Amino acid sequence: MTDLSPNAVRDVMRQAVARVDAATPAHRDRAVDALRALAVLGVVLGHWLVTALVADGGTLRTASPLQHLPWLAPVSWLFQTLAVFFLVGGHVATRGYASARARGIPYHRWLRTRLARLFKPVAAVLSLWTAVAVALLLSGTEYATVRTLVKLALSPLWFLLVFAVLTAATPLLARLHPLWPLAVVLHVDLLRFGLDGPDRLGWSNLAAGWMVPYALGAAWTRGELERRRSGLLLLAGGTAATAGLVAWAGYPASMVGVPGAEVSNLNPPTLAAVTFGLAQCGLALLLRERLRAVMRRPVAWAAVALVNLSAMTIFLWHQTALMATTATGLLLGRLPGLHTRPDDLGWVAARLAWLPVLAGALAVCWAAFRSWEQGGVGRRRGRSRVVRAHRPTPKGARHV
Repeated sequence: MTDLSPNAVRDVMRQAVARVDAATPAHRDRAVDALRALAVLGVVLGHWLVTALVADGGTLRTASPLQHLPWLAPVSWLFQTLAVFFLVGGHVATRGYASARARGIPYHRWLRTRLARLFKPVAAVLSLWTAVAVALLLSGTEYATVRTLVKLALSPLWFLLVFAVLTAATPLLARLHPLWPLAVVLHVDLLRFGLDGPDRLGWSNLAAGWMVPYALGAAWTRGELERRRSGLLLLAGGTAATAGLVAWAGYPASMVGVPGAEVSNLNPPTLAAVTFGLAQCGLALLLRERLRAVMRRPVAWAAVALVNLSAMTIFLWHQTALMATTATGLLLGRLPGLHTRPDDLGWVAARLAWLPVLAGALAVCWAAFRSWEQGGVGRRRGRSRVVRAHRPTPKGARHV
């Protein structure tokens, strides 16, 4: 009989943590993985805290506490971490492409491998939600409810499309100065807000806005952001610019979309969202050494490695976990923090209490669908993208 005593469980966990630590290549920059994990978890927690599915009669509709409690906007400053993800993505992709070229790997093969890591898990999401949408419509569920659920479930896909385009353009962006896409965003906003240009013009910023942190990641790879002064300049300059845009130029204080708001900083990205991202990137760069020190602790590194191995699964399924919890909770009636209007601090407290339940639902999704992400090329060769499990890394090799 298996020993399930607390001491035995602790021993097993300690052994697993030690194996992960020992299997990680010595040259791997663990701070990069830590930043990626923080960015992914920031998005997940942000969505869970500001997204509500309100049961209104027989219809579910989306709402946000930021609609009713706008003074909570600083919460969005903590959890809108996409700029850090693009920073890390640009850094890793640029480094990986340079390594591939040095080893004689053609561009199309390098790109195919990277895009497969992004889009293979998407197939599972699309398949499940196609089946769910058809089943709901056939069962007589209101179209408005089905539309709300499907839109929420598939909303993370816009990010992947933009990230894929920037990844494909990595050879062109490897030398691009971040000021060029920043200038595009500035001029688009001047035309859109200052000269009453058409709102659709703002969608030009969807690529240009996220190209700024991606190009910063490429500059990091080139060694141009190694000095502490670079991080301080980005943090101070980005913070001051964002504060000025919010205080005097009329940009929203929230860095995420708010249902019903006339202008969103995120959809499409505005100049305020981009300058805010610059501040976040500056802070991320300043935290590198501290993160490297923390990641030398085996337990901390094992947690970060686990998130990185399942980053796309976590990102793609966290909204499904929220909706599954909400739908299941309806069997018990309208529950505070799940189905009620997010218009007071009572809702906020209730939603915080639901976070462990949402995490449990996400864990179920992770267990069911992680093989779609972890069954890729690296796995078939007996190694992951974060740790090398069966053989030591050759001296001088680079692992990205």
